[in-house]
Parts: sequence; structure tokens; C-alpha cells
Amino acid sequence: MTETSMPASRRQVLAAGGALGVGITFAGSLTDLFAGSAAAHGRGGYGPLAPDPAGLLDLPKGFTYKVLSREGEALRSGEGKVPTNFDGMAAFAGRRGGTHLVRNHENRHNGRIGVPVVEGLTYDPAARGGCTALALDRRNNVLDERVAIAGTAVNCAGGPTPWGTWLTCEENEDKAGTNGYTKDHGFIFEVDPVDPRRTGAVPLTAMGRFQHEAIAVDPKRGVVYETEDAFQQPFGLFYRFLPNKPEGGRGSLRAGGRLQAMRVPGVPDLSSIQETGATFDGIEWVDVPDPLAAQTPIRLQDFGPKGITHAQKLEGCYWGGRSVYFVSSYARSREGSAGDHYGQIWKYDPSSRRLTLVIVFGPDTDVQLPGEEPDNICLAPSGGLMVCEDGEGAQHVYGLTRRGEVYPMAGNRQNIGTPEEPEWGEFAGVTFSPDFDTMYVNCYTPGTTFAVTGPWHR
Repeated sequence: MTETSMPASRRQVLAAGGALGVGITFAGSLTDLFAGSAAAHGRGGYGPLAPDPAGLLDLPKGFTYKVLSREGEALRSGEGKVPTNFDGMAAFAGRRGGTHLVRNHENRHNGRIGVPVVEGLTYDPAARGGCTALALDRRNNVLDERVAIAGTAVNCAGGPTPWGTWLTCEENEDKAGTNGYTKDHGFIFEVDPVDPRRTGAVPLTAMGRFQHEAIAVDPKRGVVYETEDAFQQPFGLFYRFLPNKPEGGRGSLRAGGRLQAMRVPGVPDLSSIQETGATFDGIEWVDVPDPLAAQTPIRLQDFGPKGITHAQKLEGCYWGGRSVYFVSSYARSREGSAGDHYGQIWKYDPSSRRLTLVIVFGPDTDVQLPGEEPDNICLAPSGGLMVCEDGEGAQHVYGLTRRGEVYPMAGNRQNIGTPEEPEWGEFAGVTFSPDFDTMYVNCYTPGTTFAVTGPWHR
């Protein structure tokens, strides 16, 4: 393990500037973090957020938004209402410059507006989660909005595949008979954004049954990396799935494969590592004894005398350049973690079998400022990342430049509390159109999907 200096205190750096754009620079090199991003520059942010007169979404000057969808509205397909709890999302190229969006709905068994049951697209009629799909023209006008998969549970995040489909993840491991469910849950499902009936509602059981969060696919090897969002002990694991058909293609993951969990020698809990730039070589991958978790959750199974490496709140996951990046949203020693932080971003290079801690948000982070508990992440046009904040207080989409500066990109103005005690729903599902001219992002509650346009390539 190599070490560099500890991360800067966000409270110390941001206290004077509030949420209006004062960035911070983290210790350690960020050059590799943005490999494969759309641009090579990344010159800080786009300026302070301007208050939205409509009270929906604050953006920097020069940017505008369009509301594409709201919970409770009628689906254009006539299948029912737009479900609640907007979460993970991805954008795919459509015809004539248009875009297809696939959007998760993280509804539990008692979800307020569940995904409508549709014949041929429903896994378990008793479950209220799933996905909806939007078809947009080149000006982000909604042409269609329909159910893409139904009867799944707590669809949190997921990820796109190199062959143009969406893998939606159930952050739930209830078995049939629990909470009224008629089938076991905790699976990944493949969704075709153009014609969901081509993929149906088939669980990819070989990829494991656990509290899935997100996935990223190695486009060269076909390996699928998976995060497990467990916020209570035992904490989650970081997985890889070795498919029997690594060449990929729609439906290829149904052919099965091998599920393994990551072991960092000598590190039972990733939260114990606090030094930005800390590096570990010789990462091991251990076969999961029972991927279906018939009797015992995977994170509790016996991985041998060396054990396995856990981490609290493993969430966002994406592939960039030659590496996979994944997020630990936070760690709290009072809840059993080995250390405290308000977010880590890790990088694993499969060629060198090397794991690196790229970013740490320290335990003295001010929760009212951007940067608490990073969740969904994606590459940004300016050569960095966009990250959805999932914490308490004000909620933001914030950017991270190649130099490690944090800046706010959007602020949620929809108060779901009271004037005296305001609350704001988290952001989720940040993604960009294939031409990087539009950022799409969800407000979780009240469920709202925005299309944000402006001088992205400035």
C-alpha cells in the first residue's frame, strides 16, 4: 500500500462560499479518474447557481431545463400513472437525433404509485417497482412514455451495457412469501430501451441474489462489476460476474456465468482506508459459494479463512478508460464500520489487479454543502464527473473536475417539508445524451425527470 496526504477538509474550504461554487482540491492525482471522458479540459464549474423563479431546479446562468415527466401523470401509453420514486437512469441514442431514456422506480411493496402491471413485462404482480421508458425527439419533446418492466422490487440503480440495453438492479433480497411477494427478489433484469418486449421480465439469476445497487461492464472482456448497497452490518461486497458469453449482446447474460467477490488482502473493511491515493496490488476474486443465497445472504457466506472485504453503502459504479470505478456513499463507525467518511470513490484496474482510493470526502464535511454522500455518477462533457448527492439538507448534482475541484451543477428547490423545516428529495439517475448536449436527471421525490441544456462544452 502506498500513501499520500489526507484529503482536505470540505468545511474549511467551503465555509465562506456556501453552495454557490467555491471548489475544493483533493490530495492525490486524478488524471486516471476521468479516462474516457468526453473532453480533456475541465476548467472548474459553470458559475454560481441562480434561483429558479418556478421553484423547481436551480442552475448556473445560461442553462435551462425542461420537465419531461412527473409522478402521478398519465403514461402516454395509456397503461396507467407514472410511478413514484424516480431513481437510476440511462440515455440511449434514438432515431433522427432522438434519445431513449430508461428510468428506475424504487418502489417497495407498499409504494404509493407502483409500476402498472403489464402482460409480458411483469415478473411478480405483487411487486410495485420496475422501469419506465421515454422516447424523446432531438428537442427533448416526449414522444412516448411506457412501462419497460414491472413486478420487480426496489429498483435502485443499474447501468447500461455496451450493446445498448439497461440492467436494472433490485436493492432488495426478500424471498417469496415476504411482504406479500410471490417470487424471490434481489436480481438483475435486462431492459431493452427501444422495445422492452424483446427482453421481457427474466431474472439474471447467475448474477446473484442480493441488495444490488449498480453495475458497470468492461467492454473489452465482457465482465460485469456489481455493487451491493448494505448500510447495516454485515456490509456489502464488490462483485464481478464472468459471463459464459463474454462477447455480449441482448440476452447473452441469460447464458449464466461465474459470480465472484473482491478480497483486498489484509483489508476486511474498505472504510478503514482514509488516505487519498492509497493503492493495493494483488487483488483477489473469490467464487461466491451460493449466488442464489438460498439459505444465507451472500455477504454472510463462508469465503474461507481469509474472509472477504466489506464496505458500507456501495452505490454508484461506472467504467472509464481501462478501469471500473465504484462509490462508497458513506461509512459510520457508530454503525459498525471501521472508519468514518462521507464518500469514497475507488478505482480497480483489472489488467494490473490494482485497487486505488481516488477520492475521500472527510468526516468533517458540512452536510449543508455540496459533497455529502455521493451516489449515482456519470462522465461529464467538461472532462470530469457529475455526481448525485444523497444526504441530508440541501441536495445537489455536483461536478468534479479533472483537477479535483467540486462545484454545484444543480440544486433541488422542491421543498417536501415545511417552510419552517424544509426538506429536499435526493437527485438520482444523472446521465447525458449520446451527443453530450443534454443532461438528464431525476428528482427522487416528488418524482421529476429534467432535461438540462446549456453551454456544456464551454
